[in-house]
Amino acid sequence: MLVALIAPAYNEEGNIRALYDAVDRAFFHEADLSCELIIVDDGSSDGTFAAMQSLPTPPAPHRLATVSFSRNFGKEAALYAGLQRAHGDIVVFIDSDLQQPPHIARQMVQVLIDNPDADCVAAYQEQRERGLRSKLSHQFYRLLGASSNLDVLADASDFRAFRRPVADALLSMSEYYRFTKGLFAWVGFKTLPFPYTPAERHAGTTKWSARGLLKYAANGLLSFSTAPMKVAMWIGGIASLAAFVYAIVVIVQRLAFGIDVPGYATIVCLVLLLGGIILLMQGIMGEYLARTYIEGKHRPIYLVRRESVKGGNEESR
Repeated sequence: MLVALIAPAYNEEGNIRALYDAVDRAFFHEADLSCELIIVDDGSSDGTFAAMQSLPTPPAPHRLATVSFSRNFGKEAALYAGLQRAHGDIVVFIDSDLQQPPHIARQMVQVLIDNPDADCVAAYQEQRERGLRSKLSHQFYRLLGASSNLDVLADASDFRAFRRPVADALLSMSEYYRFTKGLFAWVGFKTLPFPYTPAERHAGTTKWSARGLLKYAANGLLSFSTAPMKVAMWIGGIASLAAFVYAIVVIVQRLAFGIDVPGYATIVCLVLLLGGIILLMQGIMGEYLARTYIEGKHRPIYLVRRESVKGGNEESR
């Protein structure tokens, strides 16, 4: 059985060799498995690709493939590039910082082997710190699942092992704005949860900032849900109803009670309120329209600068 491990890397120079050694211990010495390790350099600005090229040729019949993008296209593009090059009967998404240990990936592969009716194994953190970031993340995935009618595993990560039909289903969706957790939920298939405890990062620091996480969350929501447009419609309807009710109140006060309603402050407040609501609605619609515009260009999801293959039946550069 051939297992393909796909590891995106962005400025992970200090982790590449450690990742290779960990995969070597977990997979390269298995008698009943052959493994291909695919490392995708997502336009790193350090020596990540040089570290990838310096890796030794794995023992037969195992294989090492390295890919370097022309610039930073994002983790989702790196995962897609790895999928396009994977030949495995089972494919594994794994981070290159060793927080998702390869020996855990080997256990996940074994779960698939032992459960022929299962199509995917999704790892989730068994003991997760319940800080603000964790709570917001959990609530976001609940919101995404509720608004998109998809069964989104709230605490599951991209750390997954899945069979070839799942990989082919993911490859069939060549959309530019990719959100892997949503794609896994959309394609379906029988998924088994797998608890694990993340290891400490081997070297370097996380590349995810608060702004990056917010952008990632917004991309996921806009990619799989039309709820923001529906919310815009409801806000517009409520604002219109409130304005109509207030107009009736003003007319009744003036005609029935002869009360002069001060108009300047009221008009200014209403103009600012309704103007803000209109601009918000236009912004939401504009975001969906912009995505349609970008998708209509049919630009490639990524561009490759260099790639190489070591081991297996071929060695090319």
